[in-house]
Amino acid sequence: MSRLPRLCPPGIPQHIIQRGTNRQACFASDEDFEAFAHWLSEHAKKNGVAIHAWVFMTNHVHLLVTPNKFNSVSRMMQSLGRQYVRYFNYTYQRTGTLWEGRFKSYAVDAENYFLLCQRYIELNPVRAGMVEAPGEYRWSSFKTNGLGHASNLWTPHDVYNQLGKNAKEREAAYKTMFEDHIDKDLLQDIRDSCNKGLALGSDRFKQEIEGLTGRRVTGKKRGPKSKMIGL
Repeated sequence: MSRLPRLCPPGIPQHIIQRGTNRQACFASDEDFEAFAHWLSEHAKKNGVAIHAWVFMTNHVHLLVTPNKFNSVSRMMQSLGRQYVRYFNYTYQRTGTLWEGRFKSYAVDAENYFLLCQRYIELNPVRAGMVEAPGEYRWSSFKTNGLGHASNLWTPHDVYNQLGKNAKEREAAYKTMFEDHIDKDLLQDIRDSCNKGLALGSDRFKQEIEGLTGRRVTGKKRGPKSKMIGL
């Protein structure tokens, strides 16, 4: 049975998750992280993908991106994946695959959920207990979005730019968003979207994505539980 094509409408943000096979490490040194970031920047520009947020964890990667044409995300991830696997296998004298099958991705409602998804990505090291605050983790876009560090990877989304009239105002407003935890229900919505390939957004947004792609991106509603008489 052939695999369904990616849901990747141009101009719609995508949350991408790429994991190591069997959750094994994909990065073993700072040089590995640097190589991955360098090639990600190259392949994103080559394929017309804007990168807004990222976090490189030891055994997986999160990206929040916007493609400018159909299939550009898939082309970026395929070319990046092949190049990085060749480097990793050569460096550590290993063979075989590194990534856990195809990357996962889903469409994100920019108007209502973009900054929530960006926070979720940049808080990964905090949830994992690696750091106490997102700014302490080196391989994350928080240093750029929240602290103003320059990065060749970064393209700010319009939603982020609307946080303030200048860079300092935007950074300050962005940092205040991290003072509160993400609601548990919203966390579950993000995880469900990732695991099931559903769109993250309002009902109207999901209808728009289904209209653009011809694919269902909403979860099936559970019916009422049947009464088990006599048990």
